[in-house]
Amino acid sequence: MTRPEPPGERLLYRVHEAMFLLSMSRSVIYEQIRSGRLRSVTQGRTRLIPAAAITDYIALLEQEAKAS
Repeated sequence: MTRPEPPGERLLYRVHEAMFLLSMSRSVIYEQIRSGRLRSVTQGRTRLIPAAAITDYIALLEQEAKAS
């Protein structure tokens, strides 16, 4: 498997690429999607995560870390 580029290089990432970028398991990625914390789109049967959603999710985590 090739290493995905960091957010900003591409516009959409597959779930397994987002797993690598966010250092999270597949189940945690889907849990975050279901909860609305991580946005995703579907193209046919493929779930894709926009690069902007990854950036927003990281900002959300940083904001939560500052609040606690």
